[in-house]
Amino acid sequence: MKNSNFGFIGIGNMASAIIGGILSTNFIKPENIYMYNHHPEKMQHFVDAGCIPCTSLGELAETCSTIFLCIKPQVFPDVLLKLQPLVANKKANDVLFVSIAAGITFQNLQSALGADRLYVRAMPNTPLLLGKGATSLSRTSNVSSDDFKQICDIFSCCGLVREVPEEQINAVIAVSGSSPAYLYLLAKLACDYAEQRGMDRKTALDLFCQTMTGSAEMLLNSGKDPQTLIDMVTSKGGTTFALLGVLREHGFDETMLASFAACEQRAKELSM
Repeated sequence: MKNSNFGFIGIGNMASAIIGGILSTNFIKPENIYMYNHHPEKMQHFVDAGCIPCTSLGELAETCSTIFLCIKPQVFPDVLLKLQPLVANKKANDVLFVSIAAGITFQNLQSALGADRLYVRAMPNTPLLLGKGATSLSRTSNVSSDDFKQICDIFSCCGLVREVPEEQINAVIAVSGSSPAYLYLLAKLACDYAEQRGMDRKTALDLFCQTMTGSAEMLLNSGKDPQTLIDMVTSKGGTTFALLGVLREHGFDETMLASFAACEQRAKELSM
């Protein structure tokens, strides 16, 4: 790629988290970050930090060699239709496109923008907002190791990064992309129950969050697999045994697996 300017189309939560991570680590100078959004006020925070606002897609496409597509899947067809003639005069390896949209496949991007261009798909999650995100990345075979490393480094500014084949990226949505929602739901239910039993809600949330943090550390660093850790907590006839028994009785495993499958299926349906 010929220059080191990075463009962001759409400045929502995810784009803001990525740009914020870049700026907080000084990985890219703000004057090399360009932005375009229908609502200019959403760019103002980053304009104040030295990033460059664009008044049109054409201005961004002309200036940037890496373009992050940070828009919702439902508006992708319209944006790509407008973007295609703006990059038509560029050589295939002059620009790298990074899409963070669920369900938008490499085939979708290639059909809209050109089969021989450079593409990376990213599946981040909302903890990127705190620099604690988890992002899976896939690339087309023509993306060089150096270009891909640069994209990995950008997302590493906001948390953990792992590469996966594209055929697995929809499954990753259930593992990390959408999973914060059911963890938050579990936290809400635990706090609701604690409050019903007379406990201070903030105290319950503190205890629950520390438990999630500690449990994650156990999963990552104890050297034990999840089932072994479950067995360590569960004494036959004890409280955890009773809790798990009710979950099994109500089909917890089947329900969760069905929800994962529904998540993956919806990602497939969002494909253009």
